[in-house]
Amino acid sequence: MSLIRTLTGDDVTAALDDLARLRMAVFRDWPYLYEGESDYERAYLRAYREPGAVVIAAYDGDRMIGAATGAPMERHAAEFAAAFADRPERLEDIFYCAESVLLPEWRGRGLGHAFFDGREHHARKLGRRWSAFCSVVRPDEHPARPADYRTLDDFWRGRGYAPLPGAVAQFGWRDRGDSVATEKPMQFWIKQL
Repeated sequence: MSLIRTLTGDDVTAALDDLARLRMAVFRDWPYLYEGESDYERAYLRAYREPGAVVIAAYDGDRMIGAATGAPMERHAAEFAAAFADRPERLEDIFYCAESVLLPEWRGRGLGHAFFDGREHHARKLGRRWSAFCSVVRPDEHPARPADYRTLDDFWRGRGYAPLPGAVAQFGWRDRGDSVATEKPMQFWIKQL
């Protein structure tokens, strides 16, 4: 049994170390292959202490087992906002659903829906017209791709999201085993709220 909590402000600050550990553990796997670094995590996660940001966290007792983050698009990383430079949607109308991370043993229990429900509810309270997120694009023939990997495309489409043609961000991180960060294409998906 898990408990869902909506965190903002000081509650986010108190949960940042748990969120950083969770991100580094989950994003280490395909398709992100992220070689996490604590200093980077501390700096990156500061965005969720800003006004309008939210963390929807799932707990088993006191242990954070999953979380989904979100923030007003204009207050998040400039690399993501750049993908909307030639789009008619205004940044001030978009709520950015950033990370969704969930430990493998908790998947398939409806928490993904709870994460989206919580962020979309928060976005509506802020008066946002659109909810958007992006996913990394990796080649099908990538050597680290597991043979049994299934994309989340059907789940996202079932929630009403669709890929936004031409809205691709470039965002860098260090892959497992690499010595330097490289940029990856991140395809945006969007839904009208």
